Amino acid sequence: MKLIATAVALAALPLALAPAGAQVAPAILPDGTILDVTATGQTSRVPDVATIRAGVVTQAATAGAAISDNAQAMARILAALKRAGIVARDVSTSNVGLNPQYRYVENQAPVVTGYQATNTVSVRFRDIAKSGAILDALVKEGANQIDGPNLAIDNPDAALDEARADAVKRARTRAELYARAAGMSVSRIVSIAENGENPGGSPPPVLYARAAKAEDASTQIAPGETDVTVTLSVRFLLK
Repeated sequence: MKLIATAVALAALPLALAPAGAQVAPAILPDGTILDVTATGQTSRVPDVATIRAGVVTQAATAGAAISDNAQAMARILAALKRAGIVARDVSTSNVGLNPQYRYVENQAPVVTGYQATNTVSVRFRDIAKSGAILDALVKEGANQIDGPNLAIDNPDAALDEARADAVKRARTRAELYARAAGMSVSRIVSIAENGENPGGSPPPVLYARAAKAEDASTQIAPGETDVTVTLSVRFLLK
């Protein structure tokens, strides 16, 4: 793991702490030097959930025909998802649209030539290894619009806790470095504040491709690893 930590403030003054607007007596720290350190801790996990948008785009001379053709194709797609074992709670409609198609001629009003209907569903795959084969089945059933995958960790709490512990460790290491450089030592931690977290929802790009040379080639999705990070601000007392 790479070290990500920055010292922000160093002041050899006693510190009075009180929340803004609070009507309480401030807590007075013993004489010493206050050091503020911002550190980011991280750990890695293999994503176990993939979300992919699959849809159908149809065109017809009339709006009714475009919608009807689209509905039939989407019904086949939903049936294919059900046969593949995708439960209803993991399939949700994300977009439905109907738009006129125009022909443009210079110096003339646009002429409607037909209509385009779209229907897109968001599908969550809890078995990433099977998602590529299921996508291929959807294409055979009429899906002509695929977007994704977005890979994530289904239950990131344990990984986030590991990242938090790593952030505290990194902050302590950096504080001890500054303390030694100043001829002092770390007395204790005064406060810890969490500034933000990333539960692994933005992993690096993954393999999502189709081998076109073989007729029986299937789509491959490789999850790789994603970093889970937490950033903390830690205040130390040096003596």
